[in-house]
Amino acid sequence: MKIALPSQLRSVSDKALLASLESDMTKVEARISEATSHAEKIVDSMSSHLARAGGKRMRPVLTLLTSHLGTAGTEDVLDAAVVMEITHLATLYHDDVMDQASTRRGVETAHLVWSNNLAILTGDLLFARASNLVSGLGQEALELQAQVFEQLVLGQLHETLGPGEDENPIDHYIQVLLDKTGSLIALAAQLGAMLSGADDSYQKPLEEFGHCVGVAFQLIDDIIDIESTKSQSGKVSGTDLLAGVPTLPVLLLEGHSDQASLQLLAEISDGLTEQSLPGVLDRLRAHPVMEEARLETKKWAEKAIAAIVPLPAGKVRTALEAFASAVVDRKG
Repeated sequence: MKIALPSQLRSVSDKALLASLESDMTKVEARISEATSHAEKIVDSMSSHLARAGGKRMRPVLTLLTSHLGTAGTEDVLDAAVVMEITHLATLYHDDVMDQASTRRGVETAHLVWSNNLAILTGDLLFARASNLVSGLGQEALELQAQVFEQLVLGQLHETLGPGEDENPIDHYIQVLLDKTGSLIALAAQLGAMLSGADDSYQKPLEEFGHCVGVAFQLIDDIIDIESTKSQSGKVSGTDLLAGVPTLPVLLLEGHSDQASLQLLAEISDGLTEQSLPGVLDRLRAHPVMEEARLETKKWAEKAIAAIVPLPAGKVRTALEAFASAVVDRKG
């Protein structure tokens, strides 16, 4: 079975590299299926629920990609790619409970199918599976995974608490994104290089690249939530707004003091309904904050590309540059 690579790699022209990634992702996909299965039928249904629903598989592909800086396709690299996806899946089970989301990857969320408690426990089970796998990849990989696990939890904790009294809300939001999304993408990039025997000097550039790509990825989600139609993204516009989830355009709106902006912000802050949402979306789409958000998103993609200048010129760096650029161009 041929595995489709993430859209972020569509502009990569190196056919041999793409063929290698597709071949290795077929192996990784089989291992993901094995790692999320369980002998007990009900546990198997829960633990494999999101894995079977598909997904972009962006993190494992990034691990495979950076492994081409060394000896690609080793058993350790394949296992690291699986660890990245299982860890990501675990966070989704928890996030959906926190956000009370109704769908994920086109299927009903686990907490609605089985309950909040069981969804959280299933996420914990997947974290345990990931920890078991990474324990066989060496002390350094284990330590990095543990550090990122802490960042993931802190990111969710800080998002829930909100910014402090003297904290800039946008700075707080960016830090949450760095922890919740950037940390795992950074680890995915680092592990591929590390476990393939690539030069240790590549670690810092790849870590910075992953952090910046993670922020850009989430910021473009904020724009997509407001601008895109369901036919473009597969999502209903304004779901984050309706749920009261902070997004960059709304945070930027707080920096505008004209009457129209203040009124729009007040309507959003007071809580939207399905009836009031379309009008608010129309006004937001026409507001300068959308262009401000695009510029901020592009800045993070450019920072990601700048971070990997120390990497050797060649197919991997070119693919990573295309990856970062494509993140901010996506529509869904």
